[in-house]
Amino acid sequence: MTEFVEQVREWFVERVPQDWFVGEIDVQVDREEILVSGELEPPDLPKKTAAGVRASAASARLDRFRDATRQERQSLSKDAELLFNRKVSWGAACGDEHKVFNQLSVPVMTRLRMSERAVLDTLVDASVARSRSDALAWCVRLVGANQARWITELRDALVHVEKVRQDGPPLGGATEQP
Repeated sequence: MTEFVEQVREWFVERVPQDWFVGEIDVQVDREEILVSGELEPPDLPKKTAAGVRASAASARLDRFRDATRQERQSLSKDAELLFNRKVSWGAACGDEHKVFNQLSVPVMTRLRMSERAVLDTLVDASVARSRSDALAWCVRLVGANQARWITELRDALVHVEKVRQDGPPLGGATEQP
């Protein structure tokens, strides 16, 4: 975990009320956004309760949490956005249900060749996606889900690369000549 991500995580750990979530909060950071989420106490239902009823009760608990914490979440977000120069999104999980309350959808420029655009157009034509943008997002989610282990290994390797860079000589500065 980078020093910046750890700083962001600690900031939220110190400020998010401890009674909001069961266990530790999850803080994810990228170039544009901070996502803060956690697990809510699941509804106390009899073991024989149908899965649909469980899902509905969990969804209702998530909605209540969203409404009850709105003002404090907005205040925390405002402070964090000024401090860290990133938008803050919030989410929560309850049982098998998970909701993100306000997440950014960031445009990303990409260059695709005709064969790659044809894949996106096929997804649109087949009504799998509403647009090329939705189709590309669907493809990214699919790769993320099917290659999660590999992507995790890649992220771990990048953390090591960043550490080696920090321990090495400064980049871009004047270098000594022997």
